Amino acid sequence: MAKSTQIEKKLLHYSSKAIADFKMISKGDRVLVCLSGGKDSFSMLKLLQHMRIESHYKFEILSFTLDQMQPGWDDSGLRNWLDDNKIPFEILSEDTYSIVIDKVPAGKTYCSLCSRLRRGIIYTYAEQHGYNRIALGHHRDDLIRTLMMSILYNGQLKSMPPKLLSDNKKNIVIRPLAYCQENDIIQYAEEQAFPIIPCNLCGSQENLMRQRVKKLIDDLAKENPKVPSNILHALSSIQPSQLMDHKYWDFKNLHIEEALETTE
Repeated sequence: MAKSTQIEKKLLHYSSKAIADFKMISKGDRVLVCLSGGKDSFSMLKLLQHMRIESHYKFEILSFTLDQMQPGWDDSGLRNWLDDNKIPFEILSEDTYSIVIDKVPAGKTYCSLCSRLRRGIIYTYAEQHGYNRIALGHHRDDLIRTLMMSILYNGQLKSMPPKLLSDNKKNIVIRPLAYCQENDIIQYAEEQAFPIIPCNLCGSQENLMRQRVKKLIDDLAKENPKVPSNILHALSSIQPSQLMDHKYWDFKNLHIEEALETTE
């Protein structure tokens, strides 16, 4: 294996820490690594392959790519890269593109329906082929932007957990890049010259909410560089008694406890 570069060492450190902190991967696990063709998933796959070799193949990986039949899709470079890196892979073709175009009104974002369809196919494949972990390439900045979007646009405190049990209790989703910064991933992707496949479906639609939140966090970080890491830390430092959710704090029955009388 080639000697790791500085940026690769940094990403390996943070992804290894996330895997350890949340016990994402254990000996004997079969990990379905979702490779969309973007910088994040390519980086995640390369890092997991590195860890797999360094651990003497204590866990198994399969690169899984879903060809959603978008016009202009070309996965030849991706296939060659996987072959060159000796990574086992499956590329499954399912025409979700036509469904999304048909169901989503003009001018509306495709992302939500596209993601649901993709997730269903991935979950089904993992169940049918015995993969007990599904790895997604969301990074630190995805987590904190999602939190801020949920607060600002949905009125909820929620984000993307580093480890998730699916609703049907049959799949565990992991996000090994949860501690990794997007700027580092961009640098790593350029260094590695990954054969990126652009998403033509979403690329023509600017996701205004996410772009606005990204700019807000970036602007705040210029004044205080700790802002992004502080937002991430907030996800693991929840204090329900300082919020106003009735499920976690019985406000109606709050009372001052009477001092216990003691006798000598």
